Amino acid sequence: MKAPSRVETTRLVLVRPTSEDAATIFERYASDPEVTKFLGWARHRSIADTLAFLDFSAAEWERWPAGPYLIRARDDGRLLGGTGLGFDAEDQAVTGYVLARDAWGQGHATEALRAVLEVARSVGVVRLYALCHAEHHASWRVLEKCGFTRDDAWSQQAVFPNLGVQHPQDVVRYTLVLGRSGTQAG
Repeated sequence: MKAPSRVETTRLVLVRPTSEDAATIFERYASDPEVTKFLGWARHRSIADTLAFLDFSAAEWERWPAGPYLIRARDDGRLLGGTGLGFDAEDQAVTGYVLARDAWGQGHATEALRAVLEVARSVGVVRLYALCHAEHHASWRVLEKCGFTRDDAWSQQAVFPNLGVQHPQDVVRYTLVLGRSGTQAG
């Protein structure tokens, strides 16, 4: 079963990205050093980087039940950021989110993540997780508000390409077990 290409919430619309979105993605968030600081993917240095992301996105949507979504404001269509699902298996996926600076602190990440949780349930994801830098407390709060719990037994490090340091940093994993009937567990 495929996820919908468009998901609406009270204030947001999540849509599957297309090549026409490249310039706006690049300008709004993917090239911003502050926005991309704690992300696991390298800041986009050119539109070519954004087009490569869009190729990746199309391939994910082709291979799996869902993939990346863009987050747009429902009232005016303005691009606010991105979210989505990355599959490890049919029933296990990773999620995350990124927002343009002018969209920070307004509850958009929480609202978008809650919509992604419903998409995950609808396509049969049972275990959903998110990874974030150990010092990215704002991301922790969003995950916890959405029912994720920190997996303190899991320990890993990774290089965050936009921090300007080349040694591995601590990564925090949050998990959520989704019930098949639309209920949450664990």
